[in-house]
Amino acid sequence: MGQPTPARNTSDWWRSGVIYQVYVRSFADGDGDGTGDLAGVRARLPYLADLGVDALWFTPWYLSPMKDGGYDVADYRAIDPSFGTLAEAEKLIAEARELGIRTIVDVVPNHVSDQHPWFRAALAGGPERDLFHFRPGRGEHGELPPNDWTSEFGGTAWTRLPDGDWYLHLFAPEQPDLNWAHPAVRQEHEDILRFWFERGVAGVRIDSAALLCKDPALPDFTEGRDPHPYVDRDELHDVYRSWRAIADEYGGVFVGEVWLPDTERFARYLRPDELHTAFNFSYLTCPWDAARLRASIDDTLAEHAPVGAPATWVLCNHDVTRTVTRYGRAGDTGFDFASKVFGTPTDLALGTRRARAAALLSLALPGAVYMYQGEELGLPEAEIPLDRIEDPMHARSGGVDPGRDGCRVPLPWAAGEPYAGFGSRQEPWLPQPAGWDAYAADAQAGDPASMLALYREAIRLRPVFGDGPLRWLPAPEGVLAFGRGDAVVVVNLSDAAVGLPPHERVLLGSGALDPDGRLPTDTAVWLA
Repeated sequence: MGQPTPARNTSDWWRSGVIYQVYVRSFADGDGDGTGDLAGVRARLPYLADLGVDALWFTPWYLSPMKDGGYDVADYRAIDPSFGTLAEAEKLIAEARELGIRTIVDVVPNHVSDQHPWFRAALAGGPERDLFHFRPGRGEHGELPPNDWTSEFGGTAWTRLPDGDWYLHLFAPEQPDLNWAHPAVRQEHEDILRFWFERGVAGVRIDSAALLCKDPALPDFTEGRDPHPYVDRDELHDVYRSWRAIADEYGGVFVGEVWLPDTERFARYLRPDELHTAFNFSYLTCPWDAARLRASIDDTLAEHAPVGAPATWVLCNHDVTRTVTRYGRAGDTGFDFASKVFGTPTDLALGTRRARAAALLSLALPGAVYMYQGEELGLPEAEIPLDRIEDPMHARSGGVDPGRDGCRVPLPWAAGEPYAGFGSRQEPWLPQPAGWDAYAADAQAGDPASMLALYREAIRLRPVFGDGPLRWLPAPEGVLAFGRGDAVVVVNLSDAAVGLPPHERVLLGSGALDPDGRLPTDTAVWLA
């Protein structure tokens, strides 16, 4: 095992860092009860240090009824008992930092759990009712929702209470939306930020960052309405300016989940006094197509340039079909939530080959890279038995959408061990597919041709690109070629092998060159 690299002392590590997303429930089980926990993560910190990542982003680990995978938070200052304790979280943050790994926590400012003390008090008729969006219904007897807004999970965004009033939830009914026009909501979240920065976290990921503020009139949604009644409203920027002032006190950073098609509006969130970075969904949703990937890369760099913010690159996360499966499907391999369907034919060999090439492409681009747990193992999407699906998207779709559980299956750590070494004494909270231990980390660790070995070597070599800009090089149709720093990157998405530009040596390839020294299709290479 190599020696861990100490955390860099520079304050701008986030501009080019590799950030690893940890979905705690499925990462590693330290106490054997079938659910991943902080003890499991702490035990695997040496693995993450060997991988070479700069930071860990933890999806919500707070007290939660888990109606939406922890994104229904009941208490931001307590760790869910299934994961551990606040003291363990503090130890984890400190132990990771000793290994050169920073911690990013997740906040969910748009909504809380219906078990949150505020909402329970609101239901009891207390003044906390003003912290949410309660409205009388429409219709003769108030039997119709107050407006026509729909939930992100399907169906109406309103739920009626026994007293006749309705409350707003842009996600599941168990996730009531907060009223960000109320000063107590703003103050509470500023206090939460300080609470976690004081415990040593390096940054905060902001869930659904563009949805917080609503038009106070809560009007019906009309296609093309400007401004939108609840997406990207101007008053949001004042919220994030106040947050940035807090982050600057602690040297902390933000990454926002901002889904916006308007690049100018998107860039406003990245002004020097607002968020540091935001997720790049254009690249995430792009199909395996050279022209469209190049356009996405160019557009991303162009939209970040005016505000001096670094781009972020991500292939997969806890909401998205895993890369190997997505790239192994025929036709358009881009992603949207509607593309999650049961039984879609997948060529895993093809998907794996493309996922390896995509990893080298992503890690060579200027900016930060976010990688989802298990991507370094080449895990495919798993099909979950209908009676085991927990994601509310499945129920809210009437059983049409399989939901997101397929990318959340517990990781395989040890081949031949019960439950592939996840650590459980009983079946994990989500079932692992047959043959899951073929992807086990211990089996891949000793295989120089494995996905794990590729990621480790790519992260180790990544400094060869320095901080230099991307410069496109001439290339055949279907091929991406660019230079950065002291290296050249070539990715072949065409249907035939291609020759390589003049070079001194191959630094790293996602696959072997053919006998004539050409780059095969669906293969990437880094050249010196």
